[in-house]
Amino acid sequence: MLLWLRSIAYNLALYVTAVAIGLAATPALFMPRGAAVWIIHNLSTLAIWLLRVIAGTRYEIRGRLPEGGVLIAAKHQSMWDTIAMPAILKDPAIVLKAELLWIPYYGWFSKKADMIGIDRGAGAKAVRHLIQQGKAALALKRPIVIFPEGTRAAPGARLDYKPGVAALYRQLGVPCVPVAVNSGLFWPRRKFLRRPGTIVVEFLEPIPPGLDRETFMATLSERIETATDRLLAEAGHPVDK
Repeated sequence: MLLWLRSIAYNLALYVTAVAIGLAATPALFMPRGAAVWIIHNLSTLAIWLLRVIAGTRYEIRGRLPEGGVLIAAKHQSMWDTIAMPAILKDPAIVLKAELLWIPYYGWFSKKADMIGIDRGAGAKAVRHLIQQGKAALALKRPIVIFPEGTRAAPGARLDYKPGVAALYRQLGVPCVPVAVNSGLFWPRRKFLRRPGTIVVEFLEPIPPGLDRETFMATLSERIETATDRLLAEAGHPVDK
């Protein structure tokens, strides 16, 4: 019962606060991009602070935080991953589903901050747009965050990696930093509950540029999935081998 009450309290606090701040910050949509970046960073920080205070869910960063223009490929288990990245990284360009950019306030501010919206049904056109936007973000020395599976995966699940991450890696010519998480244990996908504990975000050894596509994808998958399984096991979640 306490878990339910704390989850209800957190969700209400998050959405009410986000709507109130979004309404108050509407003028920022007509200001330079930096205003939207500032608002997103602070909303992200507030969201994870509320999660700790109300639901008892903390987070821990492991590894070295990447700086500047770099490609970051992260395991995606939870909405928390997307919410938290603007608080963890400086002005990230996060690759999102294009339809998310039309959500009132969340999407509008994300679009203003130049997050990268991708229409997954557009095929080669979507990949070209991804590369174009990635190069623009890289020119501003922004880290580019992509979730290579393209959707949230339940803890322990392994989904195929989409070709967008390989295209960015090849065209941008920068190191790719794999990221492992266990966020799905505490903020489950498509569920209401927010569980107490510690979400771990682990930045792994960068993959240098210049590898062929097959080697890169195999290396990326092996590093992310191995580290994610380790984080799940560390938290007491059974991992199928």
